[in-house]
This record gives sequence, structure tokens and C-alpha cells, in this order.
Amino acid sequence: MKNPSIYLKMKVLGAIDIAPGKTRDQRVRSVAEMTFLDEEGNQYRFTWRTIQTWYYRYKNYGITGMDASPRADKGKPRKTTPEEVLEAINQALPHFRQKESDKSRKHTWPPNKTAIYRFCIEKGLLQANQIARNTFSRMVEKYELLKPDPSESNKQRLAFSMQYANQLWQADTMFGPHIGGKQTKLIAFIDDASRVLCHGEFFLEENTDTMIRALRSAFYKRGLPEQLLVDNGSIYCSQEITLICARVGCILRHTAVRDAAAKGKIERFFRRVRDQFLIRNLDLSSLQSLNRQFTDWVEQDYNATIHSTLGMKPIDRFGVDLSRIRFLSPSQDTDELFYAEDTRTVKKDNTFSFQGDRYESPIDMRGREIVVRYERHRKGLPIVYDNGRRLGQARLLDAVANGLARRSDSYSHNS
Repeated sequence: MKNPSIYLKMKVLGAIDIAPGKTRDQRVRSVAEMTFLDEEGNQYRFTWRTIQTWYYRYKNYGITGMDASPRADKGKPRKTTPEEVLEAINQALPHFRQKESDKSRKHTWPPNKTAIYRFCIEKGLLQANQIARNTFSRMVEKYELLKPDPSESNKQRLAFSMQYANQLWQADTMFGPHIGGKQTKLIAFIDDASRVLCHGEFFLEENTDTMIRALRSAFYKRGLPEQLLVDNGSIYCSQEITLICARVGCILRHTAVRDAAAKGKIERFFRRVRDQFLIRNLDLSSLQSLNRQFTDWVEQDYNATIHSTLGMKPIDRFGVDLSRIRFLSPSQDTDELFYAEDTRTVKKDNTFSFQGDRYESPIDMRGREIVVRYERHRKGLPIVYDNGRRLGQARLLDAVANGLARRSDSYSHNS
């Protein structure tokens, strides 16, 4: 496969955080041993260097840097990032630990920065024309790259204590009360740093459609998270959800199997829902009534009550980082981020078939493959995209009108 899709790349990156290994380099190598399925169900494996390249592109340039276009500074020395320095250090330290165990020699631990720098240059882990020794030392000090690793339990705790709002959301589903003989399901999203409930909504079904509806409401209400942490349920692993996250530049991460503690904040919120909301004398005459009461409780009680850990209201803590948050602008084009999509090949007459009808492409795309976005359960004109670029709305083919137009053009030309 010459150029893997964004869907597949983001799926690979999302696996890094849950892969086995103490360092990111080890986790990347673990991911390189995994097999991934693309949109058509084809199996692929990627080298650890490829995965590492995708990681740095996403880290430095976001979703727009995930294509295979050449770098603007290709062929020129470029600065080394702290992440690359850390990876080099992680590969160098085992060498020094091995020498430390050699009783016939005297060595100090931890090794000094100069010794590590020299080793990285000698082994080709870093390039001297990209990072000088003094720069290396300053970077190690600033980012504490030689700081000893905390214990595993402490590492787990720190990994899920984000510094800013919308760096990470946790999402999950819980069973709710019965309405009309059917049990409801609550799909909810909570911000890791502020504990704000970004959005929560009860549904009678738990499927891809309801998940998209909840995700869309959450994005419009609280902005776009950098990462979304979910479990391995079918609605959270669907291609549609992965594509939506890729379109908005959000990494979709999955917890390890049976690792409920990884989503501790959303689990604690569900406990509050059971202990404080569901014990109320609720009006369960309709789903709309239940959701109206739930929204009132979230905004007036949960989000507006001082959190014991934060020492302030979640909504106020969320507001501290408001300037950092990316919000979606309400428009028709933005709505298309949540549409389903399919590929079609445009015929020689600039038409393509879709859901039993023939459409004309908004511009000349004869003989080329296009992406068609459409609302899943609503009949409407499909939207045509080409390599992520919106071309416009397709037109339903009117062969009679086209024939009249051709005759009219021919008549005018002959006259």
C-alpha cells in the first residue's frame, strides 16, 4: 500500500499508548508487531520507523502533517526535538547499565550528560550537525529527560492527569432507567483536566448512530479534544467514529481489555449519576423528558459544584483554558465532518452512481476516484470530496435537460 489512509494511520497511532513497553520506543516497536485492518478489511503491518515517523508528524504538524508530502526542509539539517532526544537517551541507557554491572570496571550511575551525548553521536542515534552538546545538556535539564522513572502505579496515575482542558476526554456508556419497557443507555464524555461533563445523553439504543449523535453534540458544545479515550466496545471501534476523529485531528485511543481503571474519571462520574441523579423522583414518561432533567442536573449541579480535587467548579476550571480550545463553527460544511463516506469512480460523462441514482460531479472529475460524504439516514444530495478537498454538492442527473441544453448549444453555434 503506497499511501495508507488517515483512518489507518490514526488507528496505528492510537495503539501506541496501550501497547506493552515502558518507553514509547518500546511501545512503538510492539505496535510494529501488530496487524491492522484498513477500511476494506485488508491486513497491514508497518515498520517501527514508519510508525515513529507518523507519530512525529502528528505531534509537530497535526492531522495536516499525516500525508506523505515531502518536507519543506528536505536535504537541510533540522533541529532535533525533545521527543527525539528522549528516544535516543532511552536507547543509550541500557548500554551504560550493562557496563555498570561489569565489576571489573568503575562506573558512576546515572552517567553524565556528556557521556550520553557522545554515545548517541557515535552510534548515530543523534546527529552532531542537528544538536550541539550544550543544546543537548540544556534540553535534558529543561525537560528532565534523565529523571528516574516513577513506579508503575504512579506512572498510571500521572498518565491520566492532564494539564489543560481538552487534552483528553474519557467516554463510556452506562445503563440507565427503563422507559416504555426498554432500558436506556447513557453515553457520556468527561474532560480529564477540568472534570467537566462535556456532554451526556440517554438513548434507547447503543449503536454507531447514537454514538455519532452524542459525539457531535459534545464537539459543538465543548470544542475538540486532542485525544479521546474509549474502551473496546463495538461503537467505539467503528470505522465511522475513527474517521470523524481523524477529520477533526483527534487521536482515538482504546484502553486495554478489562482495564476499567484506565477510565477512572468517567467511572466516578457514573457513580455520581447513580447516587445523586437516578435516586430522584424522575419523570420517565419519555426519553426527551429524561434528557432534559439530566441536562439540568449536569449544568446546575455537577458542573457548577466545587470539585474536591480541583478546589473549584469544573466549569470554572474548564474556562481557565478557554483560549486554548478549538471550537467547531456551526455551518453546513462543519456538519459534513460527521457524515458517512464512500468512494466512487466518475465515468467518462462525469457522472457516478450512488444509492440507486446517478449524479453529476460538481466539477470535471472524469475517470478519477472521488469520496462521497452523505447523511446516514437522510436522503439528500451527496457531497463530493477529492483528497480531503471539498468540491461541492453533486447534482442529480437530468438526462433530458442535458440533452436539451446540448441541442440549444448546437443550434446557437450553427446560427
